Amino acid sequence: MDALYTAVATATHGREGRAVSSDGRIDLKLAMPVQMGGDGQGTNPEQLFAAGYAACFGSALGLVGRQAKVDVSDAAVTAEVGIGKQGEGFGLKVTLRVELPGTVDEETGRKLVETAHQVCPYSNATRGNVDVDLVIE
Repeated sequence: MDALYTAVATATHGREGRAVSSDGRIDLKLAMPVQMGGDGQGTNPEQLFAAGYAACFGSALGLVGRQAKVDVSDAAVTAEVGIGKQGEGFGLKVTLRVELPGTVDEETGRKLVETAHQVCPYSNATRGNVDVDLVIE
């Protein structure tokens, strides 16, 4: 694959440090969530992954909607990213909640969401590695 764009970010001190993008647009304090024993006084990698996945999936849905001549411009995607013990380490699980416009019937919506799941780079990166549930609301 030839990359069209490469994002660059540096994190220091793991989950209790900072994350900074090379262009300076992201400069965030990181903190462990309270549920994992941290103080929760910063963002965490799961929140960043959820935001990126939701945005990327929304773009993929827009692309397949345009190709199918179905207006999904008012769709919303919410990504829920969970982290937990998996074997000796940790693993992730994702639920993508897709809210489609009321003008899209259930069968068409399901096809569009499933096709977007095949197109989205985040879906392609997680396939076979992370359980991803698609929920249409």
